[in-house]
Amino acid sequence: MPTVLRTIQQEDRLKSETYVKDFDGLTPSTSLEQVPSLGAPAEHVPRKRFWRRPRRDPDSIATQPSVFDDPATLELYRPPAEYENAHRFDPSARWTWREEKRLVRKIDGLIMIWTVLMFFCLDLDRSNLSQANTDDFLQDLHMTTDDFNLGNSLFRLCFLIAELPAQLISKKVGPDIWVPCQMVLWSVVGLSQYWLSGRSSFLATRCLLGFMQGGFVPDVILYLSYFYTKTELPIRLAWFYISNYLAQIIGAFLATGILRLDGVHGMAGWRYLFLIEGGLTLLVGLLSFVMMPAGPTQTKAWYRPNGWFSDREEIIMVNRVLRDDPSKSDMHNRQGLTLTKLVQVLRDWTLWPLYILGLTHMIPVTPPQTYLTLSLRKLGFNTTQANLLSIPSTVLGMINLLISSYVSELVDSRVGATIILQFWAIPLLIALETFTKKTSPWVEFAVVTLITGYPYVVPIQVAWTSTNSHSVGTRTISASLITMCINAGQIVSANIYRTNDAPLYKRGNIDLIAIAAMNIGLYIFTFFMYRTINRRRDRRWNSMSAVEQEEYLNTTKDQVWSSRVPSLPFAY
Repeated sequence: MPTVLRTIQQEDRLKSETYVKDFDGLTPSTSLEQVPSLGAPAEHVPRKRFWRRPRRDPDSIATQPSVFDDPATLELYRPPAEYENAHRFDPSARWTWREEKRLVRKIDGLIMIWTVLMFFCLDLDRSNLSQANTDDFLQDLHMTTDDFNLGNSLFRLCFLIAELPAQLISKKVGPDIWVPCQMVLWSVVGLSQYWLSGRSSFLATRCLLGFMQGGFVPDVILYLSYFYTKTELPIRLAWFYISNYLAQIIGAFLATGILRLDGVHGMAGWRYLFLIEGGLTLLVGLLSFVMMPAGPTQTKAWYRPNGWFSDREEIIMVNRVLRDDPSKSDMHNRQGLTLTKLVQVLRDWTLWPLYILGLTHMIPVTPPQTYLTLSLRKLGFNTTQANLLSIPSTVLGMINLLISSYVSELVDSRVGATIILQFWAIPLLIALETFTKKTSPWVEFAVVTLITGYPYVVPIQVAWTSTNSHSVGTRTISASLITMCINAGQIVSANIYRTNDAPLYKRGNIDLIAIAAMNIGLYIFTFFMYRTINRRRDRRWNSMSAVEQEEYLNTTKDQVWSSRVPSLPFAY
């Protein structure tokens, strides 16, 4: 079967809010056998703006139109027998909005919350080094600030190197196996920092932690795509990344208490910090073997004989995700990727703008983070007080993260929701660039707090890349590539503020303003590029007769990354 997805017209039908056809007697308790056949899908209803959306009847049909409604394309897109959820695929399945909403909430409670907890542990283990540094960590290990910076650089480098290999392993063995293994491995390394003895052991553990943690985020994103539609994923990823902020806030309070153990049994407080937080991650990692089922229809096990979902819920889960994106059935969740596929994804130029934006979009707001602690030091606060006073920017960042993610869903515009970050940064960076040595430290603190409380649009960028990948194999690799680009951007950011430009970093701030302006141009270019591709596909497809369209779908050798293929429209 050729690797081709929906046409423009089919995608437009997917965006319609509901069917216009009603079914008498259908209730949430209606069995699958009792649900009548749908018949022809509804005519396309243009998507309305969020402030004009009609209220849905919870007992009306929620099943969305798709290629499975047309007998001519049903067999073309039917999931293969090796697909792990193929036994639950049913093109005639119908369900109500009440059923779907109840099921999504159940998935949120059983799947989403646990992934947030796992990411929280990752960030807790990743950020506790800076907290340990407030407790004479460097002095105890006879290290310098240069040694500390080298360790952080090695961590980022190893993290980047491990991203793609970890993702390939996960695709072969399944994220439900690989992710818990990762957590157990890095937790053991993390708690072993209790026995650090000097520079060599410090650098070794930094490298090992980077290798063990690399690939975790794209692994989990791929895993979540098994359960959620493309419109649901950005908001879920926003809550997923909220754990990053929670780890900073909760970690600061945990560190304040744990560091008070300084001197117990003659050991420094920072040693207990690594031991306790590493032990917590180890516990969560072991429980993750139980809390991460392989997929929607694979929740039954010897320790969970009844599974998490009923047969009816499994049918709804599988069919609603496939109706949203039939490509999600083109690979088994234990099927590895070939080198040929890897090369094909790397050559997919349609995703290159997103990789470039992944590299550059965070740079304008990252270096000023160092300015926050400098401002607090000028005001006379000690290290602990400075850490606590950084919480307002963290809370502001959490709020902006949720707002930008919901805006992305409400206005159905990725560019509109992500470009906000650049417009947020530019006026604040201009203000920062005008500061002099006589500027009040409180003014510096206010401006830098606003900058570091920026709208965190990484979840939208990642979900945007996933949406435009158009196949499981491409999505697997692109998730790693976009994460690698984002982390590479962090390395670039660390080199914007230079020592010879201190303390005001005038040259660095001008560079950040220029990068933010460049990013605005990149976003605009990406918007018009994807819109042009979509319109070109639309024109070509509409120029064909029905017979020519069917013949094309059955005989084409084009691949999904080719702009000549009438596939899913690119999201922009």
